[in-house]
Amino acid sequence: MTTAPPGTAGATRTCPHCRETILESAGVCPACRHKLRFSEPTNAVAAPTSVPLRVEGSFRNPVGSGAWEYSMVLTIRDERGEEIARKLVGVGAMQPDEQRTFTLSVEMNPASASGKRTRH
Repeated sequence: MTTAPPGTAGATRTCPHCRETILESAGVCPACRHKLRFSEPTNAVAAPTSVPLRVEGSFRNPVGSGAWEYSMVLTIRDERGEEIARKLVGVGAMQPDEQRTFTLSVEMNPASASGKRTRH
């Protein structure tokens, strides 16, 4: 995780609802989707979210193959190929003929120019 000073692009904080580390500028937690800011100005225009990467795939455990276990791991690397973060996202098991669908999306917003922090 990148550690940036509060009020700068990339600065993080903890979501008060789910305790995940999120961007300080987030108005909605991307993990639990709870609203984080209640004092937004009425004339504020939300910047559109860009989703430059979205991948979805599914697989089915074949009938007669027995139970299979899975681990979903997410790795983020920088331009030099060095690992920045590695997270175990979830684990589980699938019985014969069960299916799972996994979706990965990267959401991007322009960094806020103001260094204001809004808390509730």
